[in-house]
Amino acid sequence: MATSDRPTWRGHLRLSLVTCPVALYTATDTGGDVHFHLINPKTNNRIKMVTVDPDTGPVERRTLAKGYEVSKDEYVLLTDKDLDSVKLESTKTIDIERFVPEAGIDRIYWDNPYYLAPEGKLAQEAFAVIRTALEKAGRIAIGRIVMSSRERILALEPRGKGILAYTLRSEAEIRRPDEIFDAIADVRPDPKMVAIAEQIMAQSEGDFDPGELTDRYEAALKALIDQKLKGRRVVAAPEPEDTNVVDLMAALRASLKGKGEAAPSAGPARKRAKSAPAKPPSARRRRGAA
Repeated sequence: MATSDRPTWRGHLRLSLVTCPVALYTATDTGGDVHFHLINPKTNNRIKMVTVDPDTGPVERRTLAKGYEVSKDEYVLLTDKDLDSVKLESTKTIDIERFVPEAGIDRIYWDNPYYLAPEGKLAQEAFAVIRTALEKAGRIAIGRIVMSSRERILALEPRGKGILAYTLRSEAEIRRPDEIFDAIADVRPDPKMVAIAEQIMAQSEGDFDPGELTDRYEAALKALIDQKLKGRRVVAAPEPEDTNVVDLMAALRASLKGKGEAAPSAGPARKRAKSAPAKPPSARRRRGAA
């Protein structure tokens, strides 16, 4: 089995009295990402991070303990035995607690995707029962799991022959939008400009294509590295200029014309915008498939 196929978590999935062993796998792959190391340019040596006590100097990592800061420079020390004493049932079991409509989960709570699969031949039938029941229910199952020393809420839904599991952020992790949005000025945009902007958007409508979800910055980094390897000169990309408020209408009209149409008069544009508003995609399409 390849390293990437190793499960992130092993345990059991339980729906009331039905239980089966399962394994959780990451649904994303970062193997092709560009990663950097810190290098001393004078020697070209890779820098090593050393754990250092400010009073005694370097210490071995295996001798260290976990500490929770209660005040400035004051910590409560916790041993592995202490941490084991507070292990929850969700450490080894995903217990399905309730079923909710997908649209009822705000997209801001969705976090990381995983694949959940049966572990071993004896788990196949029980897993199939739970997966099929989920599919027929047409709802999202909510359970709990302990990962990386913390309990996470899981959202479970059928995906192919298996189950797609998303970790959900807790309410404490979500910042109130007012903290950011209250500083936005209460601007009433020109309806003529809005109508043209709507038509520009309509010209770019289309189906969601995951093949288009490429990281252009990642590709640029790889191209940069390739240029450096070949000794070529690096060319900086120009930064876009801000749109001048005075030229905003001209920029909108030019954008619409650049899409293949002459800029229409404002009246008909508003009529079309009101008579045929764009329909928002479903919650599933907005969140996207893993």
